Amino acid sequence: MPFLIIILFLGVVILFSSFFTVKQQTAVVIERFGKFLNIRNSGLQLKLPIIDRIAGRVNLRIQQLDVIIETQTKDNVFIKMKVSVQFKVIPEHVYEAFYKLEYPHDQITAYVFDVVRAEVPKLILDDVFVRKDDIAVAVKRELNEAMTTYGYDIINTLVTDIDPDIQVKNAMNRINAAEREKTAAMFESDAQRIRIVAKAKAEAESKKLQGQGIADQRREIAKGLVESVAVLNEVGINSQEASALIVITQHYDTLQAIGADTNSNLILLPNSPQAASDMLNSMVTSFTASNIIGEEMKRQPRKVKKTGNHTSLDYNPSDTSNPEEPAK
Repeated sequence: MPFLIIILFLGVVILFSSFFTVKQQTAVVIERFGKFLNIRNSGLQLKLPIIDRIAGRVNLRIQQLDVIIETQTKDNVFIKMKVSVQFKVIPEHVYEAFYKLEYPHDQITAYVFDVVRAEVPKLILDDVFVRKDDIAVAVKRELNEAMTTYGYDIINTLVTDIDPDIQVKNAMNRINAAEREKTAAMFESDAQRIRIVAKAKAEAESKKLQGQGIADQRREIAKGLVESVAVLNEVGINSQEASALIVITQHYDTLQAIGADTNSNLILLPNSPQAASDMLNSMVTSFTASNIIGEEMKRQPRKVKKTGNHTSLDYNPSDTSNPEEPAK
């Protein structure tokens, strides 16, 4: 009876060991007496106890391997590059992936090193940053050709980091800063030139308008003087006296305007009580003298001298004889 129980127990254990489960996106390799038998996919599976065994499980999901490579550029700059390789096992080639390649990560790393160290030395440092996608494409192409034989599919390769030496970084930052300062200086000089040109145009336009204003002002002043003289003549004041009166009035108006403006510059003018009287007397004297000279010039006789066929008119202030009477 105890022996029967033991046999029954062993039978149950063997029966249950014949069943196994396979997870989703996983493949199981079954061997019989050490020889490949078949591949089981996800779900509940059955194998012969003792005779069959699970040789291994293969992950069918996409995996990522980060490879860090130190290499040298064409301009002798050492950089560290990080290349991320995304790959997966082809479901139809689980046998090749399991039996042909023992360490797939090491194999992929070796190919990445080989391609990167063949491509980067052809480029200078600046081109490495610009053409990193070309490097990634070259790595993917080389890996696809090599790893497809082993049942692996390369989904994508990405150059995720390019890290030059710290001194090279500082030098690049200084170069970029200097370039930006140069560009900023060029823009500032252009802006300054535009401001100078605009200011010159504005000043020219201002001078033009100012000249027109001064001309209009003087024209109106002249009209006002003519009207003022005409009004004063109507009340019995002659032109000389009217002109003197207008000058005196303008003199006091100017003094008043200068005194009212606190920001005006210093102007030295005669401002004694006799200044206006002296100015008026001087002007009256000048006008009187000019009138006397004018009247004398008008009363001077005119003498006609005949020279050949030509006649000329000469004025001789000392000659008071009548030019039309014959000389005695």
